[in-house]
Amino acid sequence: MYLYDSYDQAMVDARVEEFRDQTHRRLEGKLSEDQFKPLRLMNGLYLQLHAYMLRVAVPYGTLNSRQMHVLADIADKYDRGYGHFTTRQNIQYNWIRLEDAPDILADLARVEMHAIQTSGNCIRNISSDHFAGAAADELVDPRPYAEILRQWSSFHPEFCYLPRKFKIAVIASDTDRAAMKLHDIGIQIVKNDAGELGAAFYVGGGMGRTPMIAPCIREFVPLDQLVTYSEACLRVYNRYGRRDNKYKARIKILVHELGAEEYARQVEAEFAQLLDPEREGGAVEPPFAELERIKTFFADPAFESGLATEIDRSDPDFALWADRNTHPHKQAGYVSAVISLKPVGGIPGDASAEQIHLMADLAKEYSFDELRVMHTQNIVLPHVKIADLHTLWTRLEAAGLGAPNLDTIEDIIACPGLDYCSLANARSIPVAQKIAERFAAKGRTAELGELKLKISGCINACGHHHAGHIGILGVDKKGVENYQLLLGGSEAQDTSLAKITGPGFDEGGIVDAVEKVTEVYLSEREEGERFLDTYRRIGMDSFKEALYG
Repeated sequence: MYLYDSYDQAMVDARVEEFRDQTHRRLEGKLSEDQFKPLRLMNGLYLQLHAYMLRVAVPYGTLNSRQMHVLADIADKYDRGYGHFTTRQNIQYNWIRLEDAPDILADLARVEMHAIQTSGNCIRNISSDHFAGAAADELVDPRPYAEILRQWSSFHPEFCYLPRKFKIAVIASDTDRAAMKLHDIGIQIVKNDAGELGAAFYVGGGMGRTPMIAPCIREFVPLDQLVTYSEACLRVYNRYGRRDNKYKARIKILVHELGAEEYARQVEAEFAQLLDPEREGGAVEPPFAELERIKTFFADPAFESGLATEIDRSDPDFALWADRNTHPHKQAGYVSAVISLKPVGGIPGDASAEQIHLMADLAKEYSFDELRVMHTQNIVLPHVKIADLHTLWTRLEAAGLGAPNLDTIEDIIACPGLDYCSLANARSIPVAQKIAERFAAKGRTAELGELKLKISGCINACGHHHAGHIGILGVDKKGVENYQLLLGGSEAQDTSLAKITGPGFDEGGIVDAVEKVTEVYLSEREEGERFLDTYRRIGMDSFKEALYG
């Protein structure tokens, strides 16, 4: 993983001290809340319903055990003993005191972490495939490219005050595990007919109030022009993006209104200008040697060869977990092991300080000191020997982290909702808990197979409900929490947007509604079909009939 040099460390340390001074002035009454708000947001500090919330960046989801231990320490020392892992591969703390925030940032800086640009109208934490560097199906590890974009975008003077927040994902596989086409910019590392590596750019995706799938605006950008092309995309957006209406300020609106072809034309013109060798100000692209330097930090660990490749299936509980919660590895004898943060009845994405400490220890013992945060609110140990799996699972199981439910109806994405968020219209957490409990009690999880359910407590879609095979959106209906049901979404390479079935339901009714649509699936599916496949084949009508009569 990338390690700070003296410049990186000095930059983050200076930001901590700057914010410490700003916080003191706020506490002393020298800054009003209106004056302080943009300053705290630049440092990932939100004011929620009950307390301040701090969002910590985990670039492309990668961290080591030392960093993970500090995240646990922060949960214990400054919060209420837990942290919440998010769909942006970050971690949030929901019960922060303002006076403690600078000390937390200082603790993070000591282990090469920060909360910079986790909020505000800027380029946010750059995400990637959670199996990057381990997956058998990727062309290259995409994280060095995400890292060079992180360095380019941090404190970028032109892009610190964009029309709206901006999110970038980088992958290097035809299998999209990062919801790449639902980002403002999605970048896929590809290979052309000549065997050269480059980048395909998808621009103008996003969820929220107006969900859109990003079109591909350029199929191949040479990797030594990756940053320059990204800059061209942002410049066109920064120049023409709406600032008079926050609901129309995202780049997806600009691309939609201009049309993908016209937006791409303007990007190409800007790109050509940036590549002009006589351009005033010089080149945008860092030297290619810098990318090569960054790649050295992502070299493969010292994998062993000749390892056992068969899983001992004599323990059926372990075998179920291994089937569901491990992913094929590029190195024989290893797998990537997913730690579910979705125990039945638990809060999706939450982990106690003790559990976070344990995951750090397990990463050091079994995964070359490396962990990944998934955008599905789980944790990955990317490089685990198959021979160590049973011991690993035993320790996870004892800590309440051994749920065998990856990509099942129990593996629910849910935003914090009205329990914490000042923007929410409805609670997400209780709905997620009740659905998981209902299906676990009925023993239907295995029968349903792959079924991705996602819940948002408001139209901002932090729970990715538009991309759920089944999505739930909480809305305010005349002062009462109401839940809309959506079907048919996907965030994978077959990206699609879920459609609303019809009138919404109350909290109890939405749980019943989810069960009804799964019963339609079970009665209508053909051999080998997932819920999403059946929905796409038979359409909405059968589901609506079951829901509304």
